[in-house]
Amino acid sequence: MTGDPSDEGMLSWDESVFRNERVFEIDYVPETFKHRESQTQSLQYVLRPAVRGSRPLNAIVRGPPGTGKTTAVQKLFSELQAETSDVRTVRVNCQMNATRYSVFSRLFEGMFDYEPPASGISFKKLFSQVTEQLVEEDEVLVVALDDVNYLFYESEASDTLYSLLRAHEEHAGARIGVVVISSDPNLDVMDELDSRVQSVFRPEEIYFPPYDRSEIADILRERIERGFQDEVVSTEVLDLVAEFTAETGDLRVGIDLLRRAGLHAEMRASRTVEREDVEAAYEKSKYVHLRRSLEGLSESERALVEVIAEREGERAGTVYETFHDRTDLGYTRYSEIVNKLDDLGIIDTEYADVEGRGRSRELRLSYDSDAVLDRL
Repeated sequence: MTGDPSDEGMLSWDESVFRNERVFEIDYVPETFKHRESQTQSLQYVLRPAVRGSRPLNAIVRGPPGTGKTTAVQKLFSELQAETSDVRTVRVNCQMNATRYSVFSRLFEGMFDYEPPASGISFKKLFSQVTEQLVEEDEVLVVALDDVNYLFYESEASDTLYSLLRAHEEHAGARIGVVVISSDPNLDVMDELDSRVQSVFRPEEIYFPPYDRSEIADILRERIERGFQDEVVSTEVLDLVAEFTAETGDLRVGIDLLRRAGLHAEMRASRTVEREDVEAAYEKSKYVHLRRSLEGLSESERALVEVIAEREGERAGTVYETFHDRTDLGYTRYSEIVNKLDDLGIIDTEYADVEGRGRSRELRLSYDSDAVLDRL
């Protein structure tokens, strides 16, 4: 970086292009929530009985990543809590809590404001303490299972939902409503659930389509107004960010891109974000979904991704041999992980004819191998 910071257009050491950098963090919930009015109304319809002390309806909220599903649920949960003290809302991140036990551990934490013991408590005891507290406090519990697809990947979804939906049979007076949120376009939640769960779930379905380019620009413009100093981002630069974002279909890419572009401009000591800042930042921001997916993987799952990156395009059997040498895991678990990575969109699997050996799967990364290895 060259030049005197006091020169026109240059930042001094104690200046920033940001007014509020928090606006560009992934978990930030905006004060206004645009272009999701019909979806918000549908969620309000589902949750309204809880305000009157009744069990709310159940719902499936689905749509591609970065389409506002989690934000919509979080905003309505906040409104519910402000409306009445008789409703308890708990959002569980199933990417990080992919078993029935861990889901109920988060519910316990939401009910008692502290975590359950790390060991020595059975699921039955955990379940009883949550439901008994609900009845004793005469509260309605609304549970959001965010990224519920991870429960399906671990074959935990049916048992988890069954326990939630049948709670009133174990403890009379327990009122629980469930909102499941899925970003996996290939997952049909109802078809994948056991029949015992299907019969009691009966959810309302609420779809969040991808934002179009004009909606993306409108949402990002508001983030710019709240997050950047005046005149830092021009209309031309906003249009470029909106274009990149629309190509990915994920609003989170655009939000991350604005933040990184702002940091890049600061690195140049510039008072304005320019095209060069956006283009440089996009090389990292376009991998927002990949980074988030990798963060939720276990050690063995990450090990398989690494092996595939190193042996891309090789047959599944060859990949397995290397994976087994590193982890000592058997073929059944290996096959389960392959299916999960395929469902997550991290890899692509394709069957090919192998002379003298029938058909075999080839495993390829859905992203550039260097980008994957860098983020591992």
